Amino acid sequence: MKRFTRAAMAVVLGVAILGAVGCSSSKPAAPAPAADTKPAAPASKFPEKPIEFIAPSGAGGGWDTTARISAKVLNEQKIVEQPITVQNKPGGGGAVGLAYLKEKKGTGYTINVYSPPLLLNNLNGSTPDSYKDTVPLAMVMTDYDVLAVKADSPYKTVTDLFAQAKKDPKSIKLGGGSAPGSMDHIAYIKAAKAAGVDVKLVPYVSFQGGGEAMTALLGGHVDVICTGISETLEQVRAGKIKLLAVLAPTRLDIIKDVPTAKESGVNADFAIWRGFFGPPGMPDDAKKFFEAAFDKMLKTEAWKTEAAKQGWNTVYKNSADFSKFLDEQNTEMSTLLTELGIKK
Repeated sequence: MKRFTRAAMAVVLGVAILGAVGCSSSKPAAPAPAADTKPAAPASKFPEKPIEFIAPSGAGGGWDTTARISAKVLNEQKIVEQPITVQNKPGGGGAVGLAYLKEKKGTGYTINVYSPPLLLNNLNGSTPDSYKDTVPLAMVMTDYDVLAVKADSPYKTVTDLFAQAKKDPKSIKLGGGSAPGSMDHIAYIKAAKAAGVDVKLVPYVSFQGGGEAMTALLGGHVDVICTGISETLEQVRAGKIKLLAVLAPTRLDIIKDVPTAKESGVNADFAIWRGFFGPPGMPDDAKKFFEAAFDKMLKTEAWKTEAAKQGWNTVYKNSADFSKFLDEQNTEMSTLLTELGIKK
């Protein structure tokens, strides 16, 4: 019994020794990976200095009004803490302002306001620059053009106007605050074509913004102007001009007594979108800041009040949606200008 016990113990001891040897010869466990100690990127401090809004037209036009009201609301509502100044850069139907914006490549403190001429001026050959040379930030509204004549004009309705234009297209001189083949011109052309006018014979006089076009109308230098509603309200209230038609799908509350062109049998409308653009290569933090700032601006009561005064329809599109919209608009405008023989 004692002999058996010793043998058993020897076996147990041998197994233990072999186990110990096996354990000692195994590879040590791999050390746990070190924690990622890379510091997080610092939060953006943009903006850290004053901001410049550019209205690529003279004072009093739609671009100027949009830039100034937006700057006012953004600052007064503390959405943007840094002061915003508005500079006018008229010339070339917006081309001068676009060239200035391109000079600010890679920066985030210069913002331009634009509308369809940004597309049209490139398509009609007025400038080699296009919306693709910008960073779309946000679309903020749509507006509509109206056909306006002096209060003592012989044309009492849009039917009267286009009846004469069909008879003699050259007898009615059209004025607008944009370059030939651009927004005001094309809006009128679209309506005139729908009315059966030979649009290639329509004389068009281009002015630097709606303010200059209005001055020309009041001075009798043109017979009719096609321009944004907001640019006519002061003179309408003063009784100096009358609006023959609005190129909108339905009547607008701010000018309820003005019929649409469609009501007069002219199947045409023309929406004027407006939005803000940064320079090419704009830093991502600046882009995101303004995209969010304009979204907040449009939700304030201050903006809603101003928009109602101007007859603006608030429509927000963020940077991605706005870019897609611009691509679609560019295709549509290209087709229209080709049909009219204006595309270069």
